[in-house]
Amino acid sequence: MNFESVIFAVAALFIIGIFHPVVIKCEYYFSSKIWPLFLLAGLACLAVSLFTKGLFSSVIAFLGTTLLWCVIELNEQEKRVEKGWFPKNPNRKSKSE
Repeated sequence: MNFESVIFAVAALFIIGIFHPVVIKCEYYFSSKIWPLFLLAGLACLAVSLFTKGLFSSVIAFLGTTLLWCVIELNEQEKRVEKGWFPKNPNRKSKSE
């Protein structure tokens, strides 16, 4: 039997589950200005996946694309905070100040 696809699916679910709260916390503590870190990490993961094989390569590539998606989600999270759907960090100055 080949369990690689099942292992990949579990890893993908785990990665998505981890990065949902990571984006929320990063926007809360650092604002969406932390996006270059996610961009660099995502590109690095994609580069590593090009030079590896098998299941590890697939999981690292999925991690890389998830990190790149986090760049978009940081901006979306900032909009959700402005709408009041998520708490605003009271210690951070707003853009207008």
